Amino acid sequence: MPSSLEFALGITLVPPDSQAREALAASAARAGLRVVDGLEEASLALVDLTLPGSGPALRALLEAPRGSSLTLVVLVEPGERGFAAAQALKPADILTTPVATHELAWRLQCAAARHLERAEQERSQEDLSLLLELTADYAETSDVEALLHGVTRRLAEKLAIARATLVMLGRNADEGIIVAASDDPTLKDLRIELSRYPEIREVMRTGKPVVMQEASTHPLLGDVERRAVAARGIHAIAALPLPVRGQVRGVLLVRAAGSRRMFTSREIDFLTTVAHATAVALRNASVLQSVRGQTELEKTARLAAEEQAASFKPYQLFFAHVSEGVAILDDKASVLSLNPSGAAMLDIPAVEARGRHLHQITQPVDECVLMELVTTAARGDARSGVDVEVCTAAGRRLTLSMSAAPMRDEDAATILSFRDVTDARKMEYELRQTKDFLERLIDSSVDAIIAADLKGRIILFNKGAEAMCGYTAQEALGGLTVHKLYPPGGAKRIMSMLRSPEHGGKGRLSLTREELMHQSGERVPVNMTASIVYEGGREVFSVGIFTDMRARMQLERKLSDVETRLEESEKSAVIVALAGTAAHELNQPLTSVMGYAELLKRKLKEDDFAWKPVDIIYREAERMAEIVRKIGKITRYETKSYMGAQQILDLDKASSHED
Repeated sequence: MPSSLEFALGITLVPPDSQAREALAASAARAGLRVVDGLEEASLALVDLTLPGSGPALRALLEAPRGSSLTLVVLVEPGERGFAAAQALKPADILTTPVATHELAWRLQCAAARHLERAEQERSQEDLSLLLELTADYAETSDVEALLHGVTRRLAEKLAIARATLVMLGRNADEGIIVAASDDPTLKDLRIELSRYPEIREVMRTGKPVVMQEASTHPLLGDVERRAVAARGIHAIAALPLPVRGQVRGVLLVRAAGSRRMFTSREIDFLTTVAHATAVALRNASVLQSVRGQTELEKTARLAAEEQAASFKPYQLFFAHVSEGVAILDDKASVLSLNPSGAAMLDIPAVEARGRHLHQITQPVDECVLMELVTTAARGDARSGVDVEVCTAAGRRLTLSMSAAPMRDEDAATILSFRDVTDARKMEYELRQTKDFLERLIDSSVDAIIAADLKGRIILFNKGAEAMCGYTAQEALGGLTVHKLYPPGGAKRIMSMLRSPEHGGKGRLSLTREELMHQSGERVPVNMTASIVYEGGREVFSVGIFTDMRARMQLERKLSDVETRLEESEKSAVIVALAGTAAHELNQPLTSVMGYAELLKRKLKEDDFAWKPVDIIYREAERMAEIVRKIGKITRYETKSYMGAQQILDLDKASSHED
């Protein structure tokens, strides 16, 4: 026999090297839990936030596929900071250090109970969803044989069982007819001897489900049947009656084999409900009439709907625990049944709602929408996800998302489910308004704004980016990667800078000069800033803002040319002013030198020894006067080489009036 801990819930420690392991081991044993390593076998997790460096282990927990299904108990340091750190994890419980073993055991036991309760609610919700799907299929499908096989196949898949079979009773009491089997879509109308199936005979005798958890040793089976069951590896068998008007007309037979050892009581209740619904569907599809050759008198739409509602009594357990409202309506859209969630949602007791028209208990703002939904379902067409604004009995205005499906083909009876989406629709509207505003804001920016996921695929490309890069947003979002927007290696280098703390902080890139590649191949100089967007400490996408520098750089070049010309002009002005000043100042002494030299020449004869030096003085003074004259005519700055790399003013070109 397996130990009690073999079926206990598993709890794991995060991080695994936490000092709380010893306390967890002692407390888990008291709480009836198994301490396991890893998440595969765990249902709960004790998260130690007091351990330094617990971040990577916590991120691994949150990112694991099973992380969202775990129930968390968090261990923190006393104080507001510790509780604030734990709040984001939405744990089932929070403890502060140091923690006593008995307290930890009690907290773990409570967390395990909440985990089981949540799991049970999820399973019940799944059961209800499948039941509603089957109900809609029963009402919509005209191919009964395919429908019945689909029902058995889906049951086998949901319960992970070896086989599910629908057996109808034949004309003889010892004869049965297999009308559908989960593992063989072609199997139908196969006649069997009921003497070989004691479980079916017991269901026929008692009208109650028969469950054999240890089929190979069950006393209901004979020696031959037990040997056959053991040889086929069948561990458990359940036979559920298909009652029609108080009589068993067939059996839903399911068998568990392989790793599946038994059926739980919840699963038996679920199978019983499915069997009831299947019996109603078979009767309405006239399958029983073809098998037994019987006929029934037609009933009025009201009586048929009431009978159909009565057949849904086994569903009450499921309807009572679901968060959605569920109502069963007759052919006139009057309420036959309303579950507790629906009654609370509409602010009306379920007893008072019974018999009243749907319009009276919902008071819709637009009754045409609601009645069209119900009328469509009454005609045999299922509708889902229709928003209807209603006013409850207490005066509250709600938006309900409604779904309706017919219960039978031959009358207008309808099953209506609804849920309150008032807050969700209000939030959707606000988010849509915000989204539209942000999109208009982004598109109105003259700068390019480009966002990409971690694989480089572009997810945002505004009009500024279209103008700057030459691609349309449709082209960019249709498969273009950021690697094509940068020169070779540019995208990888920028991501490295973003992840480095040296360029504005980790995840941020301060203003820097880069180049983008236009679709035509032109390199576009830009100023850019960028950042990485994180979600829960995990990189989600990156976004960059780019300013086109082409116009600015062209303006800078023009300004540089103007500055150069201005410098040349200033130089020329200085030279001209200096030349004018030099010519003015030199003319007077040169005039005196030339005048006195000429007087001396007149007093001297050519054969005098002083005449030649005076003549040289006179001629050089004339040459200097010519130079001064050229200096006075300087209008621009022109140079020429002088003694190697030196430059001096070229008087001939600077004083020329050509050009």
